[in-house]
Amino acid sequence: MNQVASMPTNLEYDLQSGTRGERDDHAEQLICELLGTEAATVVNNNAAALLLVLNTLAQGLEIPVSRGELVEIGGSFRIPDIMEKSGCKLVEVGTTNRTHLKDYLNAVKNSTALILKVHTSNYSIEGFTSAVGEPDLATLAHEHNLPLVVDLGSGNLIDFSCYGLPEEPVITSAIRNGADIVTFSGDKLLGGPQSGIIAGRRDLIDRIRSNPLRRALRSDKLTLAALSEVLKIYRKPETLARELPTLQYLTKEQSLRSLNKQYFLAPQLAGCLPDGFTVEPQPCLSQIGSGAMPVQNIPSYALAITAITDADLRRLSEAMRRLPCPVLGRLHEGKLLLDLRCLDDDEKFIEQARHLEPLLL
Repeated sequence: MNQVASMPTNLEYDLQSGTRGERDDHAEQLICELLGTEAATVVNNNAAALLLVLNTLAQGLEIPVSRGELVEIGGSFRIPDIMEKSGCKLVEVGTTNRTHLKDYLNAVKNSTALILKVHTSNYSIEGFTSAVGEPDLATLAHEHNLPLVVDLGSGNLIDFSCYGLPEEPVITSAIRNGADIVTFSGDKLLGGPQSGIIAGRRDLIDRIRSNPLRRALRSDKLTLAALSEVLKIYRKPETLARELPTLQYLTKEQSLRSLNKQYFLAPQLAGCLPDGFTVEPQPCLSQIGSGAMPVQNIPSYALAITAITDADLRRLSEAMRRLPCPVLGRLHEGKLLLDLRCLDDDEKFIEQARHLEPLLL
């Protein structure tokens, strides 16, 4: 990224032919190598990816979607709203908790453009539920000469259960199950920069690339450089947990336990705070993310700060956010918890903490 930012690059220049190139070339080969797809393109986030796909393949036409998959993502952006802006018509099928293959079949008609399946990456429906899997949807779509588009939201290229983490759908599974196009984020679980990735059949990707809207949604050279370097890390699964920062944080529990970091940091932090505050180490749970595995927590350790009053805790929380490098904790059951899973630099943390007392006055 430093190189790309500080000098001219061949972002859209083909060095072999000496002619204009395609900016996707820098990441497309890596995406196709890792996913086993024919082609791919990159835009600025997954909402843009889905908008572009639907506008290209379904403008003026209908798309059946299960009612249980009408997701609202961060910032109150909703799947139905994105579909409306793309120019297609949403056809709701099934119910919130149960959707069957016959629901999709009854919705398919001459005005249907494609079948869309949306992974509910930011919430979970449990109990009396039923959903149609990708293989059955692919069979139905292809019997009617329709593409199956799968929006996988947070995006995931690996089997998280191998690292003792909760399972999450893997992009390559959707491809093997018959999806013609998949869309997903380049950040979140994938661990790269904010971006949206569209991968799948070459003929469909070519149509998507030729849409004028793509120019408004395309990624810049820094994003493409960062995404390419992160994707290269996935070529070596044996070193992934060591090299990929996102996976480092998710698998940090063992190192936290073995280093007993919480026991030597607690008294140091306590010494930086005024009278009336106490700091004790305690187990806690880390939330993986509201946009990925929203109901799954993983064990961690925290510095638990208590105070004489709740107002004192809130003043401390605000003071920590005002430090040169802001420190974010969470208020929980009368304590301010600082999850040590997120702490990278112990010395800098304590050095900053020595400046907290004046901010509390």
